[in-house]
Amino acid sequence: MTMRTIIAAALAACVIASAAFAQPRDAEPATRAANEAMTRALDFSDRAAFEDAGRGFIAAIPDGTVPGPLPVPAWSMRPYDFLNGAPPATVNPSLWRQAQLNNIHGLFRVTERVYQLRGYDISNMTIVEGDTGLIVIDPLLATETAKAALELYFAHRPRRPVVAVVYTHSHADHFGGVKGIVGDQDVQARRTRIYAPSGFMEHAVSENVIAGNAMSRRAWYQFGSYLEPGPRGQVDTGLGRTLARGTLTLIPPTDLIAREYETHMIDGVEVEFHLTPGTEAPAEMTLFFPQFRVLNMAELANQTMHNLYTIRGAEIRDARAWSRYIQDSLDRYGERTDIVIAQHNWPTFGRERIATYLKAHRDIYKFIHDQTLRLANHGHTPAEIAERLRLPASLAREWSVRGYYGTLSHNAKGVYQRYLGWYDGNPANLSPLPEVEAAKKTVEYMGGATAVIARARADFASGQYRWVASVMNQVVFADPTNREARELGAAALEQLGYQTEAGTWRNAYLMGAMELRSGVPRPPGGAAATSSVNIDMLKAVPLDLLFDFMAVRLNAEKAEGRRIVINWTFTDTNQTFTLNLENATLTNVSGRHAADADAAFTLTRETFDRIITRQRTFPAAIALGEVRFSGNPLKFGELAGLLDEFSPAFPIVEPRPSAP
Repeated sequence: MTMRTIIAAALAACVIASAAFAQPRDAEPATRAANEAMTRALDFSDRAAFEDAGRGFIAAIPDGTVPGPLPVPAWSMRPYDFLNGAPPATVNPSLWRQAQLNNIHGLFRVTERVYQLRGYDISNMTIVEGDTGLIVIDPLLATETAKAALELYFAHRPRRPVVAVVYTHSHADHFGGVKGIVGDQDVQARRTRIYAPSGFMEHAVSENVIAGNAMSRRAWYQFGSYLEPGPRGQVDTGLGRTLARGTLTLIPPTDLIAREYETHMIDGVEVEFHLTPGTEAPAEMTLFFPQFRVLNMAELANQTMHNLYTIRGAEIRDARAWSRYIQDSLDRYGERTDIVIAQHNWPTFGRERIATYLKAHRDIYKFIHDQTLRLANHGHTPAEIAERLRLPASLAREWSVRGYYGTLSHNAKGVYQRYLGWYDGNPANLSPLPEVEAAKKTVEYMGGATAVIARARADFASGQYRWVASVMNQVVFADPTNREARELGAAALEQLGYQTEAGTWRNAYLMGAMELRSGVPRPPGGAAATSSVNIDMLKAVPLDLLFDFMAVRLNAEKAEGRRIVINWTFTDTNQTFTLNLENATLTNVSGRHAADADAAFTLTRETFDRIITRQRTFPAAIALGEVRFSGNPLKFGELAGLLDEFSPAFPIVEPRPSAP
């Protein structure tokens, strides 16, 4: 998960308690019937996962509550007390089971010298005891939760220094809490080494920066950021409870794993690293501890089907490579492994069960890959493939690969997109009308909104919620002031949320229902409020990427006919750039200056960071002598006036305003 995803969810959490949202409705008869059918279809008497999740339990933080910098706790399990008991009709019983398992939190002894802190973030923190200190794997998302988790460990184990930190991959929930367990000075003094896969820094700070605003808004839907926890609200993400709300930090790694397999001796512990790039993250690796017979699969094999495409938006992941890397792990470590752990969910114990578990994960991604492309090669479209695909019974009955986080439907569409893109080959879909115009024509052809709503009510009564949600979306896009259509569309989305097994889909459906009824929530402080919580991340963003993001903000209509050339010199990083505005396009060139520049600025990267996070205005920095210039300094202001500001709360389930 990227920094913007995390920040957006944390800001949203500040206002949940005070927001005046319309109350959700109860489950309809069709939803009750669907959830009862799910209860009959699966073997809920299988309690092996509950035994694994509770095995080795030592202690927990009371109520799982950790204070944080926001008006709400950084983390608390208390709002999820409702998960005790049988599932209500408003929650898919399989998702309810997964949520109950993710509710088991605390410090756990995995085996001798290997411990996990689970249930204090969406991810796990793993601790391996070395000869003199601790090896900490993935220090959670926030410093507050990471520090509290480590203190829980110290309350029951000897207090020893952290001699090594391992980032298994480049998502923020696996490194953001690092300064809760070590400081910059520990790393600079080489008292602590930090290990990460090759390409970690590039991907940790750059993934989705360019599309960050859109991704953060969509993340509200994936994680249910404005939903109250409860039987009619947010229940779980499938991968873990939710996201911590705290301080995000980053310390760059000291040691990069660059070869496919590398063995390192860390404080007397032999660790074999296996690089697995292009799987769940662009930079990722697994770890094997031969002396403990423990295999850490990072995020290649959790207790859920994962995302090949994530609905918040990201690059499509390589299902074929993902499957192959799991097979490599089976081949290389299978006979030497007694316990498999991961950086989400709970462990799997015993070689026979581990083999079944890893083979299921190997095969789920290869099945989706191969069968999607088989049907695509028959000419089927993404929507047709998603409807047609069914898992073989042997995979469908494996709890660990059920669709709690990823789903068969959207993963199949992701595979199609990876190979064939968005276009399904039908020229009628090559350049369709925009949503609003198409919606107005559709509603007109169907006899007008009143007739459409009347028919849709009958379909709602018969449980055709997918169709009702779709057709009410058309009515709302044709006329967003139609309250009857908004309420009926919300009711349909709500029932879909109550039925779905995927925590992410439930969140998305219920967020859509909430916004149809109550409008788009507004994050406190707007976009500027994010600047103070990601300074460590910002320092690591390459300057060329920051200039590229500036180019994404350029309003081409306003820039038409303008030409501006600005030279930049950064004294602390010894970098030079030229920004060139021409043909309504902003480009940058590193390593040289333009002879015909309108202006030239000399400053430090630190000053530049303060300016772009709005801690200092550009004119103030010039006045203070932090920026030196030649030429016309007003040219930067002219360029800045051509840049759009992105709203962190743009509409999704209703028409968006025309492009600025």
